Amino acid sequence: QVHMVVSGGGSVLPGGSLRLSCTGPTVEYPCVGWFRQTPGKERDGIASIKTRGGSGYSAASVQGRFTVSEDFAKNTVYLQMTDLKPEDTAMYFCAAGPVSACILNRRFSSDFYEFWAQGTQVTVSS
Repeated sequence: QVHMVVSGGGSVLPGGSLRLSCTGPTVEYPCVGWFRQTPGKERDGIASIKTRGGSGYSAASVQGRFTVSEDFAKNTVYLQMTDLKPEDTAMYFCAAGPVSACILNRRFSSDFYEFWAQGTQVTVSS
């Protein structure tokens, strides 16, 4: 069993920054995806990284503002969010999947991730 835990959400002014943390990926489930969801909408993939030395990717919707990275020693994946906008307000989740979840056409799809953290709220408002 893989236990994913996310932390770091909160309220921030437009233009501000937040860093979310996600712990729990394993050797068998090294692909970590970041997703966000607002009420009544589907969960959108926004970033993905293959832990233990792989590359991180951000979706076009957040590219240039959101960066995914890992601290291997802490088994932690981070989502650094900058220049936050009100439309970034959502519940944010991280999830772990097998290495196959990290390939090009899967990395932003929730279908390929198996273990989910509980979610953390990010609110961007003046």
